[in-house]
Amino acid sequence: MSLKKKRRVQIILVAVVALALATGLIGYAMQDGINFFRSPTQVTETPPAAQETFRIGGLVEEGSLKVVGDAAVTFLVTDGNASVPVTYKGALPDLFKEGEGMIGSGNLIGGTFQATEILAKHDEEYMPVEVIDALKAQGVYQEGRKTPSEPLETVTNGAGNDS
Repeated sequence: MSLKKKRRVQIILVAVVALALATGLIGYAMQDGINFFRSPTQVTETPPAAQETFRIGGLVEEGSLKVVGDAAVTFLVTDGNASVPVTYKGALPDLFKEGEGMIGSGNLIGGTFQATEILAKHDEEYMPVEVIDALKAQGVYQEGRKTPSEPLETVTNGAGNDS
């Protein structure tokens, strides 16, 4: 093997080792930031370990929301097939209510999901009250308009649109 070929092989080997090392370091750095999303059915079929932090999502089961103590709440999250009891201590989002979607982060301890964070799901038309107030203060918010950048419907006087 000529010296030129040996150099090429050495460069390729060094590049492969550097790429493997960089991939390993990126994976190690991200291991605490990765939370897997699971449905209640997945949680009941294969319960994760107590030390594993994950996200659970589904609907808040009707009639299950109960306030316990000062700021703690319990409820059931369901996907229609299975339900998982959830406990959470803290302020709930404004959109959180029974029958609506939610996502929680936390751990499954003793069959109960102990949430450290609760997020309420909403549709694409939702706009926080603070944003509406700010848009109204600027004079650009229009009632019935979904978003400020969306064009308004054009209405023709009496002609109608039969198409």
